[in-house]
Amino acid sequence: MDSRVILLAEDSEDDVFIIRKVLRDAFIENPIKVVKDGEQAIGYLSGLGKFGDRSEYPLPSLLLLDLKMPRKDGFDVLTWLRAQAQFRSLPVIVLTGSDDLNDVKRAYQAGATSFVTKPLGLKEARQILSDFLPIPSIAVDTPPQIIQTPPSSLITPPPGRSAA
Repeated sequence: MDSRVILLAEDSEDDVFIIRKVLRDAFIENPIKVVKDGEQAIGYLSGLGKFGDRSEYPLPSLLLLDLKMPRKDGFDVLTWLRAQAQFRSLPVIVLTGSDDLNDVKRAYQAGATSFVTKPLGLKEARQILSDFLPIPSIAVDTPPQIIQTPPSSLITPPPGRSAA
């Protein structure tokens, strides 16, 4: 699996826009591939049809999954995903507008790693995603670099001036 790609399964263009903006504002610069429904999510992960070109559609290191999608919903995707040996360890964060406790319970039973109710805030995005993405690909409160100046004996003075 590509250590940087995030697969976002979301049918709402507005939610895709908001999620992309929140991730960008949180300095999460991982490539994001978007599919619009559960069938496309399964097709992407399976490498079916156009998704067979892994240079264009690499396997993700994280799946952000909406529950309420057309054709196949997020529960169907989770059930399929966890039945595939190669995807059993793929982290799946359910991002949904539903705060129904039955949906939460059902998502975890189907294999969700985390459950987040939309809208996703900047602080939540940074906290949650930093647990699942490789540290070099995500900038979360990284300390500034310390640049040391060379000793004065290594500095060449400008012409006409002598070194101190």
